[in-house]
Amino acid sequence: MMCPKESRRCLRNFLLCCLLPFLHILLLPVNGWSQEKPFLPDPVMQELKKAKVPVEAVGMYVQPLSQSGKPRISGIRLNEGTPYVPASTMKVLTTYSALEILGPDYHWKTAVYSKGVQDGEVLDGDLIFRGSGDPKFNLEKFWLLLRQIRSKGIREIRGDLILDRSAFEPRHFDPAAFDNDPFRPYNAGPDALLLNHKVLEVMFRPNGLDGTVEVQLSPELEGVTITPPALKDVGECNGWQKEISLAFSEKDALFEGQYPLSCGEQTWLVYPYSMNDSAFFRAVFTRLWKELGGTFAGEVREGAVPQDAMLLAEWSSPPLSEVIRDVNKYSNNVMARHVLMAVGTKSSSEPASPEQGAFAVRSFLAAKGISLNGLQIENGSGLSRIERISPQTMGDILVAAYQSAVMPELLASLPIAGRDGTLWRSMRQTSVAGKAHLKTGAIQDVRAIAGYVLAVSGERYAVVLMVNHPNAASAIKARDALLVWIHDNG
Repeated sequence: MMCPKESRRCLRNFLLCCLLPFLHILLLPVNGWSQEKPFLPDPVMQELKKAKVPVEAVGMYVQPLSQSGKPRISGIRLNEGTPYVPASTMKVLTTYSALEILGPDYHWKTAVYSKGVQDGEVLDGDLIFRGSGDPKFNLEKFWLLLRQIRSKGIREIRGDLILDRSAFEPRHFDPAAFDNDPFRPYNAGPDALLLNHKVLEVMFRPNGLDGTVEVQLSPELEGVTITPPALKDVGECNGWQKEISLAFSEKDALFEGQYPLSCGEQTWLVYPYSMNDSAFFRAVFTRLWKELGGTFAGEVREGAVPQDAMLLAEWSSPPLSEVIRDVNKYSNNVMARHVLMAVGTKSSSEPASPEQGAFAVRSFLAAKGISLNGLQIENGSGLSRIERISPQTMGDILVAAYQSAVMPELLASLPIAGRDGTLWRSMRQTSVAGKAHLKTGAIQDVRAIAGYVLAVSGERYAVVLMVNHPNAASAIKARDALLVWIHDNG
């Protein structure tokens, strides 16, 4: 701008128009560009302080999902690029990817073959089961499959029981590796012929008259001798499981220790890890086959289906859309492992493995433009100290899922605050009850949520909160405060 030296007005205009903006920049703090303090709702900050959880241990992502209009909350980000241990919120990644890659109508097949000659009601040969990793192959489904075999006229099996698990890559699984508590059902390992999640419901019934304890197993195990605990007629019932030691083998189920009379009838869910998978399958099969009027006295062994075997019966699992409801509503770890491994078989003819599943998921997310920065997938269930994901990546997954054709299936699979699944007891008396679909995550030093909140305005928000800290368990009130705040103010 050119101005005569004698024109003071021109000089003033020059200063206002050209130099003042630069003077304003020079007056900014040195870090004024990148160190803007993240906004956190006051109720959340207060609860984090009470829990003694620093904001550095917290990752957060809140994003409105409307395609138009002006949401009341534009978005919240806190440490969103930092990878956190997600616990069971990792199941959101696994189940959404599976819905997209495999399709909601994907099914697992369990087939039964015969190798030999059927003479009337006698199968003079082997009975062969081939699994594909059906994660929901429970006792009822197994019984119905055996009914199909009986409908073929077979009553007596004079050969062996052959189990074909070749759909899964063989490898050693250590159920004690995560928390050194291998009898816990959540530590069950993957199995191409997984039966009833390989979980026993153990029922204890004390008899004060004769001083004994009756123990019943469901499913019942043929050929397995049960040794009950001794009855203790004094003492309280608190922590009674700690007074009983467990031991399982092909022939025995031992419950050594003392059971308090004051406990009355109790049920204990147990993963009999020390009883190998084939022995467990045989014991359940033999019992159910006997109840159906059949006889079997052969051995059980691993093997592949011979080429000349004849197909006798086949069982199809419920669709994936139904399976993931169990995975997410009740946070079933072994089912999540199976879902991840199934994802890996979509583009590979090799036996399923977690690594193949993880590769398929990463490839899918990358194709969607979702950042993989810091993402670590071990088994897809979140029962891991290795798995990592950032709030940004989890949030972007939630946004992509909401905009996808499989949104209804994923949303319906998530627990509803104060209503069902792992959240049925939480936030019942708050405004967000019934208004949020959220996957929870909880392991030692970790608390997390990932899902959707419907606000009073009708706007829906994608919400991620991850806390990795020794005081994480005390951050539950901060979680609830965040969800209520989003619902009430969004």
